[in-house]
Amino acid sequence: MLKVGVLQVQLEIPWARSLKDKRSVVKSIKDKLRRRFNVSITEFADQDTATTAALGVVMAGSDTKYIVGALEKFLAALGDWPEAQLADSQIEVI
Repeated sequence: MLKVGVLQVQLEIPWARSLKDKRSVVKSIKDKLRRRFNVSITEFADQDTATTAALGVVMAGSDTKYIVGALEKFLAALGDWPEAQLADSQIEVI
């Protein structure tokens, strides 16, 4: 049976002074981590706020443990991101 892992992430970008600064950080995260972890990423909220970003990360597969593990590794990589701070996260497998 197909399983879909959903990771919701809230990021703080305190140094961003404009939406252009924020978009630069979000684009960098999306481009680099999408390739590295083979996931789909979208910004789903806070698009008009310069210092916060809400990202949704989705991964499909058949093994729940693998999906959760991969999303946790994604979180670890995001936690080490120098330009953004991880404020909150939630993983759910459907």
